[in-house]
Amino acid sequence: MLDLWYKNAVIYCLDVETYHDSDHDGIGDFNGLNHRLEYLSGLGVTCLWLLPFYPSPNRDNGYDVEDYYNVDPRLGHLGDFVDFMHQAREFGMRVIIDLVVNHTSIDHPWFQQARSDPDSPYRDFYVWSEKKPADHDEGLIFPGFQKSTWTYDRKAKAYYFHRFYEHQAELNIANPRVRDEIRKIMGFWLELGVSGFRIDAAPFLIELKALHNVDVSDPFEYLEEFRNYLSWRRGDAILLAEANVSASDAIKYFGDGNKCQMLFNFLLNQHVMLSLAREEGGPLCKALEDSPEIPPMAQWANFLRNHDELTLNALDESQQQEVYAEFAPEESMKIYNRGIRRRLPPMVQGDQRRLQLSHSVLLSLPGTPVIRYGEEIGMGEDLSLPERNSIRTPMQWANKHNGGFSCADPDQLIRPPVSGGPFGYEQVNVAAQQRDPDSLLSITERMIRVRKECPEIGWGKCRTLETQDRQITAHQCEWRGESIIVVHNFGERSRTIRLDLHSKDGEQFIELLSDQPYAELESPADPIKISGYGYRWFRLGSDRR
Repeated sequence: MLDLWYKNAVIYCLDVETYHDSDHDGIGDFNGLNHRLEYLSGLGVTCLWLLPFYPSPNRDNGYDVEDYYNVDPRLGHLGDFVDFMHQAREFGMRVIIDLVVNHTSIDHPWFQQARSDPDSPYRDFYVWSEKKPADHDEGLIFPGFQKSTWTYDRKAKAYYFHRFYEHQAELNIANPRVRDEIRKIMGFWLELGVSGFRIDAAPFLIELKALHNVDVSDPFEYLEEFRNYLSWRRGDAILLAEANVSASDAIKYFGDGNKCQMLFNFLLNQHVMLSLAREEGGPLCKALEDSPEIPPMAQWANFLRNHDELTLNALDESQQQEVYAEFAPEESMKIYNRGIRRRLPPMVQGDQRRLQLSHSVLLSLPGTPVIRYGEEIGMGEDLSLPERNSIRTPMQWANKHNGGFSCADPDQLIRPPVSGGPFGYEQVNVAAQQRDPDSLLSITERMIRVRKECPEIGWGKCRTLETQDRQITAHQCEWRGESIIVVHNFGERSRTIRLDLHSKDGEQFIELLSDQPYAELESPADPIKISGYGYRWFRLGSDRR
């Protein structure tokens, strides 16, 4: 029997280098992460997603990989990683890691051998051209920070292709030897206990631009090839693809259930942000209604913010401007002509009601929630840092030196923690919120606990419910004869609605979670009151409490 553990998981994303420093060098490490596993277990996390921790020149936050079979010495060594995996299992947590194989660092031995000898077997690991292609300035991923997708290498006497920064040479996915190496990388980390991989930049991994000797008509066959290998080596391991694409293209990553098990739901995320900006539920409802049907084994991964920019490309121009006006009114808050480089709490001015509402939305949407580190306490950003580093500041553990992240001198830190103001570690930190039952952390813990008791959300089918109120959304997730109904008020004022649930005789309507105490409902037909920026979760069915 297949283990579809990811259907009811709670995933927590973190970067080892910014989580906790145990050896006082100013950089987080695996031993430091080990010390924080009790906290993550208490939060209710069931799966950790680790951002790249491989040896790297670190020109792009570790996404420029120099060695796929090791741990960056700044973060520890393989023994520390194995110890961490053991401790994570003891706490009942799975681990997935980033699979960054659409490109390598130009410092990688493969590229160094490829550029040094045209007859090297590694030459065809990359994509070359003797002349600079005419479209070299098209398809830039980082406009404003990237001038071309082709760079001349003097030693190779040729141009190499890089969809991203020039220090990240694109791998030739059409080369069978490259795919064989990718399988070996997967096999290595599977042997060390990981439960799967988040495929970085999946559309560019299978991109066939400029490639020769292409042996497939449909590049999605490569994903099936990797899935087959993954399932053969470890049946419960997953592929979680990062693909910010249209709905019609998104389902191709699932295939018939024979490709990726999970896919980030960028479309839904952007419409959640539009609903928050407008204080209206319509965009979220429409996104849910327009969501394509996916195979039974497949699953969406939902998020509020990830480690990159908040991209808005799925919205039309007027909708983008609405979100910018509300959440990024200053030019320094925007990036790449397509997104926002801020965390959510400052975007809503630290309004705890709106933050709780956002977390309730995340944890109740059909699919699996992905929480970014610091989101559970309402961390802010540092816009003085370049590009996306503004939202990659150290975790804020306590109101003490460096926010409890490290005992090192401040000038040694990987990045400075946010200090001062309403989002500085002096005000926003784990220690203070653990002592406050009404803190965002405490409320998020309760939400996660209830979410884990509601398999209907992760496993069931979802439909939106008519509320006759543009500020309020309601959706119902049904599974095995029971259902969860969740109501959200995106507006500031209290509202009252009625839901036509077509309930059966004898069915109970039980409140599971809400932003405040409400009068108990006697039946699903009763009017439902919901406060401004409020939320209410109900179970329609048997009383399992």
